[in-house]
Amino acid sequence: MAENDWKKRLGVVYSTNPDFQYRDEEPKAAVLTPEPSKQRLIVSLDRRNRGGKQVTLVTGFTGTEEDLKELGKALKVKCGVGGSAKDGEITVQGDLRDKVTALLHDMGYVKAKRGN
Repeated sequence: MAENDWKKRLGVVYSTNPDFQYRDEEPKAAVLTPEPSKQRLIVSLDRRNRGGKQVTLVTGFTGTEEDLKELGKALKVKCGVGGSAKDGEITVQGDLRDKVTALLHDMGYVKAKRGN
């Protein structure tokens, strides 16, 4: 059944050679998360596509999705609010730019700065 998984092979041109064997692409190299002092994070306020509600947006994170979610969870817990962490951005509900910037500095993200 695994050899007939057609979803993995979308967009592949097939050969008429009966001995042809399809090879999956090699997995990409794992992305390592740089240390916090080398991260350049920008903390800004965003209201777009949110029904007028304000959220604090942390952008500029580079690294694995797991580390992003871990940092997002730590910020949300320390601020006592909800939010999300996906696609390289951390969203914290409410206007907490100063508090989030201070928390990031305490966590070692010395290049974190407040945007707008």
